[in-house]
Amino acid sequence: MSEREYDVIVIGAGAVGENVADRAVQGGMKTVIVEAELVGGECSYWACMPSKALLRSGAAVRAAQDLDGAKQAVTGELDVAGVLRRRNTITHDWDDGSQVQWLDGAGIDLVRGHAEFTGPKRLRVTAADGTVTDLVARHAVAVATGSAALLPDIPGLREIEPWTSREATSAQEVPASLAILGGGVVGVEMATAYAGFGTKVTLIVRGAVLDRLEPFAGQLVSASLEKLGVTIRTGVEVTGAHRTEKNAVLSLSDGGRVVAEQVLVAVGRTPRTGDLGLESIGLEPGAWLDVDDTLLVEGTDWLYGVGDVNHRALLTHQGKYQARAAGDVIAARAKGLPVDDAPWGVHVATADHEHVPQVTFTDPEVASVGFTEAAARKAGRRIRVLDYDLSWVAGSSAYADHYEGMARAIVDEDRGVLIGATFVGPEVAELLHSATVAIVGEVPLHRLWHAVPPYPTVSEVWLRWLEAYGRPTPS
Repeated sequence: MSEREYDVIVIGAGAVGENVADRAVQGGMKTVIVEAELVGGECSYWACMPSKALLRSGAAVRAAQDLDGAKQAVTGELDVAGVLRRRNTITHDWDDGSQVQWLDGAGIDLVRGHAEFTGPKRLRVTAADGTVTDLVARHAVAVATGSAALLPDIPGLREIEPWTSREATSAQEVPASLAILGGGVVGVEMATAYAGFGTKVTLIVRGAVLDRLEPFAGQLVSASLEKLGVTIRTGVEVTGAHRTEKNAVLSLSDGGRVVAEQVLVAVGRTPRTGDLGLESIGLEPGAWLDVDDTLLVEGTDWLYGVGDVNHRALLTHQGKYQARAAGDVIAARAKGLPVDDAPWGVHVATADHEHVPQVTFTDPEVASVGFTEAAARKAGRRIRVLDYDLSWVAGSSAYADHYEGMARAIVDEDRGVLIGATFVGPEVAELLHSATVAIVGEVPLHRLWHAVPPYPTVSEVWLRWLEAYGRPTPS
């Protein structure tokens, strides 16, 4: 057993942990990162990157099939084996060698193994071969262990050994049929991908599809999934599960049943904090970590919870945003500097409250930021809703022969600024950052008249929104 001391210890070498460690090192902190699996974490190997790789080829084929002159060149079916090969390439065949090289270049030490708290600022790391290393932090420990798929307590569900998002994004063979529990982002993305592979997909949704977004988003995505051959069962729950020789059988609350070769559970997430020894520092194992805007865990002056574990916004880009803030804040506090005016630009994580951008990579894509109409009204905002059919924009006719899409802007009438935007349509993800900048920057509508969208592009929807609103008078 050996003991090593660092200024900062980061638990979890995913995208979030890497960014915490990198910013801490840039702030002059000697930093080590602990990882029990692969450096690069969930996003690199089991989430964002492989899922988008599985989705892209099918979307490209369908886009070509909707364009005269291109559709005549599309004479074959999707090469599923090729899609899986490409996914394997993007995940580096689940080898983290290049990510380890990045850590070395950034001056971040790596200890492989499972970390467990033994007391404040103290960790014991047990490697796969049983080697034990004790780590002591002089200033801070950041927990960036992420989240795992939630398996609901349904009789027989665990016994049938269902897929979670990990198995769905790393599968080397495609099942003939797939039942998906959950109509959120993971559920609809994997339904899109596997239906494109020729799998018979059934989507089982307790409420509505994409029910946290604008209603038209779920409606357009549902219609697209049905065109791909997906059967959608809404308003029902799975009440039991068992497996036969060849298939899984799911019993439904309406008395029906679904039979499929494989089952994917995508009904929520749970924090990866159950086996960290949190009880040794007075915290509840398996609970989300409550943090302030500097990502400091409430009731401590040295422990930080960054990314999914704090349950603020379970998105890689928001976790990386938090990580940059946390790394800067840790370095500033170690030097006795206030966190709001340190020379290297320390900032706190406030965008997680109202300004969260998110893309659902279905076909069509859904891109949203800020408030939905329902959320804005619930918050008591005086708003005006601007809707526009994206097929009416000139750029859409150049993009596809049968463009379908919708865009909604939420205007705060009291301040004359946007507080929410949702786009649904082919590749609308690339429209989202302009909306995010306008919302976060609180750009007045009268100034947006001078942000001229290029013609003919789908981004001309910004002009159509402004025309619908009417030219405002500066206050």
